[in-house]
Amino acid sequence: MLDINAVQNYLPHRYPFLMVDRILELVPGKRAVALKNVTVNEPHFTGHYPNYPIMPGVLIVEALAQVGGLAMLSADKADSNGVDPDEVVPLLTGVDNARFRRPVIPGDQLRLEVDIIQLRRTIGRCRGTAFVGDDKVAEAELLFVIAPREQ
Repeated sequence: MLDINAVQNYLPHRYPFLMVDRILELVPGKRAVALKNVTVNEPHFTGHYPNYPIMPGVLIVEALAQVGGLAMLSADKADSNGVDPDEVVPLLTGVDNARFRRPVIPGDQLRLEVDIIQLRRTIGRCRGTAFVGDDKVAEAELLFVIAPREQ
């Protein structure tokens, strides 16, 4: 289990765009499971939508992508191939087959499950699924590249 401080050691995202609160499970290069607590204080709820706040689907996909990127970076660190997570960043290069099953609202807790399907040095593909409780709320296939972090 990784808390928010450990997550921030891997991911470059910060408020208001860090979409991962805790990592529950991490199998480097294979799988990651994380939590995102959805609160009404998040800035996107001001306009999406007034009097009926719904988390934008693109932000659910972003949360899945952050978990996938973390799993890929931890794979680099775990297999000692010389890649330093401080010198690289996971970049989302594609989203395929995204589906949204029901709205995510303030008070929900997203469980983000990501399984890496393919990982070749700096290119990867994963399948992500978001749940609220036992309900599947979204899913997508995500494509990544691990790129040098620009200074």
